[in-house]
Amino acid sequence: MHNQAPIQRRKSTRIYVGNVPIGDGAPIAVQSMTNTRTTDVEATVNQIKALERVGADIVRVSVPTMDAAEAFKLIKQQVNVPLVADIHFDYRIALKVAEYGVDCLRINPGNIGNEERIRMVVDCARDKKHPYSYRRKCRIAGKRSAGKIR
Repeated sequence: MHNQAPIQRRKSTRIYVGNVPIGDGAPIAVQSMTNTRTTDVEATVNQIKALERVGADIVRVSVPTMDAAEAFKLIKQQVNVPLVADIHFDYRIALKVAEYGVDCLRINPGNIGNEERIRMVVDCARDKKHPYSYRRKCRIAGKRSAGKIR
């Protein structure tokens, strides 16, 4: 072990992903991501439980299709660790997993569609009090954005 100075952490607002605090001095949380096909519910649940056993606090799951969204519902019922749904291309998938109790939504506005669709996802997440994240730099309607929806 190296004798290093403590990590200097920036001031931030605390949020919760499920029951896991993030930011504002909370302990650093470990997130991992599954590499199974989400539609393979058994394999995905087994992998999530294995990640939880070795200390993962949060697990991210790719949800690329509506079939995967339906599988996500079954997966969510079988695990205890908070789940982040990684959504690409179809905003309706984000709206669906929000109904199913996702703990956090992750979208890439550059491929989710127009600004109206992005707003629908963000509004849904806010209404359900789900945290959400999106890549900081994206193009919306031909304008450069620094990660904010205007």
